[in-house]
Amino acid sequence: MTQIGLLNCIVDAIFAAIMLYVIPFTDPTFQMRLFVAYMFMQFLCGRYKRLVLLATDELKLNVLSHIWAYIFGVLIIWSYAPQDIWILMVYILLCFIFSMWFAIFSRHKFRRRFKHRVLVVGIGESAERFRQTVVKNRFSMFDIRAFIDCNDADYFENIHQRRLVHSKRIYEFGLVEQIVTDQRIDTVVIAITQLNQKDIQKIMNKVQDHVDHVFFVPRMENLVTFDTKVEDYDGQLLIANSSGTMNQLNVIFKRFIDIGIGIIGCLLLIPLTIYVKIVNLKYGDKGPVFFTQDRIGKDGKLFKIYKYRTMVQGADKILEKLMAENPSIREEYTINKKLAHDPRITKAGQFLREKSLDEFPQFINVVKGQMSVVGPRPYLLKEKEDMGENYKHIVSMKPGLSGMWQTHGRSDVTFEQRLLLDNYYAHNWNIWLDLTIIYRTISLVLHGRGAR
Repeated sequence: MTQIGLLNCIVDAIFAAIMLYVIPFTDPTFQMRLFVAYMFMQFLCGRYKRLVLLATDELKLNVLSHIWAYIFGVLIIWSYAPQDIWILMVYILLCFIFSMWFAIFSRHKFRRRFKHRVLVVGIGESAERFRQTVVKNRFSMFDIRAFIDCNDADYFENIHQRRLVHSKRIYEFGLVEQIVTDQRIDTVVIAITQLNQKDIQKIMNKVQDHVDHVFFVPRMENLVTFDTKVEDYDGQLLIANSSGTMNQLNVIFKRFIDIGIGIIGCLLLIPLTIYVKIVNLKYGDKGPVFFTQDRIGKDGKLFKIYKYRTMVQGADKILEKLMAENPSIREEYTINKKLAHDPRITKAGQFLREKSLDEFPQFINVVKGQMSVVGPRPYLLKEKEDMGENYKHIVSMKPGLSGMWQTHGRSDVTFEQRLLLDNYYAHNWNIWLDLTIIYRTISLVLHGRGAR
């Protein structure tokens, strides 16, 4: 059990016990059994023993543990007071809301007390990306204390990293053990993707007896495009793979979520559209608020996608002229299918893109069943040829209002990287991946980062 886990366990137990006496159950004799069942399921689902890195991980554990707590609670009270099943649901729901709130609150309030002191091995791109992630994601409570430069011929022969990490706390590999001791390091993150087994063992020999956790940062190119799981084959660990296709129950469940969120989105669309129209008129733009465009849908079928118009009218002709006059613009658009500083964007459109509101009308497509809340990017017909072998996998699912490339880089990823992420999503879909993407999408919209 982690230290922050112990704190959450104690507070959750106190709250659960208090609620049992506050909520008016018909028969109070089974309260102790309900309490034991509730806490048992929290432990069984691993809520307090794991080093949870993301808020979405905590959400997943919370949902599972409380669903099972409710199921066991029903079994306990069924023969005593079956009429209390609805009261039990209220009890579990309150416990869930409080537990999730305190898990987030405790990581902010007691960060100094329970933070993990981290040593990052590496100074290249992966190490810098990890540093940026830690800065943005405080839920993990990682505090990077130092980086290790492995460009040392005395220890490694084939490591030649270009220094991309923006930090003054970079040390040579020979000082690893001293840094671990002096900085009281409890977590090591190995962020060098080109390490071979021999190099990894050298690093592990230096740190594994002195720290509690060791993590590896994978390289993006190694994203597997199929479900994987580790199996024990008579003592030999094997990595097995299976198709990530959705069964009919998955399809129904995903559609149920789409309809619920889509209706809410369409209701919010009404005041937002009025606001956009007012802003457009303010800047002298009297053109239509919306525009439609043909996009590739599920199984390759074309559909009309709805968006707020963020470019001047006749934008396609302007783009053709720009590419004809400027080879660098042609090259940029050919590679990325977009321009970083697009002169066709209107004043109102710039605001909509910064806040990621230009995609909001796509809730109409979601309700109509042409799109999903989460899915691959809705590609243009002219991009089909450039999608290559990824095409058949990506169109196996409905395109999404949001997706992996929007939440894992957005403007910072190339067209090829988008294809890789969408391919990965198509083969590895599950409800928790959707919840993670929805959570990150909301966070990005609120903070306005990485807008297209």
